[in-house]
Amino acid sequence: MSFSITDALWLFLILSALQPMIARKITDMRRLAMISEIEKQRGSRVILMVHRQETMRLLGFPLVRYIDIQDSEDVLRAIRMTDDDMPLDIVLHTPGGLVLAALQIARAVEAHKGKVTVFVPHHAMSGGTLIALAADEIVMCEHSVLGPIDPQIGQYPAASILSAVERKPVAEVDDATLILADVARKALDQVIGAATALLSVRMPKEKAAALAGTLASGTWTHDYPIAAAEAAALGLPVTTAMPEEVLTLMTLYPQPVRQSGGVEYLPVPRERPARAPKS
Repeated sequence: MSFSITDALWLFLILSALQPMIARKITDMRRLAMISEIEKQRGSRVILMVHRQETMRLLGFPLVRYIDIQDSEDVLRAIRMTDDDMPLDIVLHTPGGLVLAALQIARAVEAHKGKVTVFVPHHAMSGGTLIALAADEIVMCEHSVLGPIDPQIGQYPAASILSAVERKPVAEVDDATLILADVARKALDQVIGAATALLSVRMPKEKAAALAGTLASGTWTHDYPIAAAEAAALGLPVTTAMPEEVLTLMTLYPQPVRQSGGVEYLPVPRERPARAPKS
């Protein structure tokens, strides 16, 4: 049976087409094995909510993952499948998302009887922070960040809409803006109320309300990074004892579609060589 150059070319094309699928399956298997190992080590249920930003574009706009209803359904299902007294370890890596979905998850986390630990290896902004507020412990790296939970109305922060309207006499504000301000006030009150309820389980209600107001009422821009030290200073139960296994697990969540990036290094530990003693 002869093997021509054409046959070799077709075989190469088939293997090239299958290679990404095979590599993805191997990564999936490694990820599941590591999740299982962490669960055995910690005696917990491990749940990951990891949103990578897609580099693929549609009509020039980047497609971005965020917390949605599918996420809340999956997390709630995982919690329901877990014994009430078993600890939950939730790894968050997200830019935020729908308040409805984030609040559903946060309330389910708060209602769980076992200890809930949220791990933030890189960032958990907006809705991710709202979920973290419901945890008994928030584990961060020194430079990982949380973010404000101020609601956004369309493309504008609710607090900024209210601030703009309050600076003008009502007669000078058009009806559409007044309606927008009314929605902004309701959204702000709802988020502050929800955050206060989550925080007051583990701190006095007055302190919880003050912290919720700081996080939700436009103290910072919506993308302001709250590092571990600042989060702890605000009164959140933050530690920086991030397990190495969680950081390793994050490496198994690569970008689904990746173009050439601007960061490159040799992926091995580097130690300074010991200097010879001076004579």
